[in-house]
Amino acid sequence: MNELFSVKDKVVVITGGTGVLGACIGRHLAHEGAKVVLMGRRKDEGDKIVNDIVSEGGEAIFLVTDVMDSAVVQQNCDEIIAKYGRVDALLNAAGGNMPGATIQPDGNIFDVKVNEFQKVLDLNLTGTVIPTQIFLKPMVEAGKGAIVNFSSMAAFRPLTRVLGYAAAKAGISNFTAFMANEIATKFTPSIRVNAIAPGFILTNQNRALLTNPDGSLTARGADVIRQTPFKRFGKPEELCGTIQYLISDASTFVTGTVAVVDGGFNVFAM
Repeated sequence: MNELFSVKDKVVVITGGTGVLGACIGRHLAHEGAKVVLMGRRKDEGDKIVNDIVSEGGEAIFLVTDVMDSAVVQQNCDEIIAKYGRVDALLNAAGGNMPGATIQPDGNIFDVKVNEFQKVLDLNLTGTVIPTQIFLKPMVEAGKGAIVNFSSMAAFRPLTRVLGYAAAKAGISNFTAFMANEIATKFTPSIRVNAIAPGFILTNQNRALLTNPDGSLTARGADVIRQTPFKRFGKPEELCGTIQYLISDASTFVTGTVAVVDGGFNVFAM
C-alpha cells in the first residue's frame, strides 16, 4: 500500500478547532488515522466534536486555549507532549473578524474602529505567530514537522469591506514565506511551513454576508459566484485533501507556498 499521503499516527494540532473548517479538517484527519488535538475557546463544542470523532473510531482530544496568550498555548503544548511525546503538524486555523474592522457599503475608512482593527490583526496574525513559536520548539527538537497557516482570498485581492481581516491574512502569507526560509536555513529543511487559502466557503461567519435567510444570494454573494469559474461556493471538506497533502510525505520538497483552493476565484478574468 502506498503510504505517500498517509497521516496515520501523526500528532496533529489544530487551533480554531471548534470552527467549521477546523472541525471538518480534524474529523477527516482522525478518520485517516491521525491523533488529532483540537484547540479552541468553546469547551462544550470542542468536547462534542471530539466525542463524534471517537464514536466514529478516530482518536482526538480537545484543549481549551487562547491563541493570543503565550502562557496558555505553552501549557497546551506541555500537555500534548506529556500525552503523545511529540507534535508532527500544526494547523493554525484560528481566526475571525469584527464589525468595527470592516467598511460597510455606505461607509468609508473614517468609520473603521482602530481598536477592533487591532483585535482582528491580533486574533488572525498574532494568533498564528504565537502557536507557531511554541509548537515549533518540539518540532526542532525532533528534527521534523509541518506547519500549515490559513490565508485567504483577501490576501491576494483587495476585496472590499474586510480591511482588518485582509491586512491580517496578507500578513499570514508573508509570515509563511518568511518562516519557511527561516526554519529551513537555521534549523532543518525537514520542517516545512506552508499555507492554504480557501476560496468562499459558507461558514457561520460569512453566511449572512453571502446569502439571504431564504438561501438566495446577497449582492456580495452573487458577485463572488460571478467571479468564481466553478460557479458555486466551496465545501469545508474540499480543503481536507490539500491539508493532508501538506502535512504528509507527499510534500517533503514543498515549503513557503500558499495553496489556493478556490474554484478558480483567484484567477478569474473578465
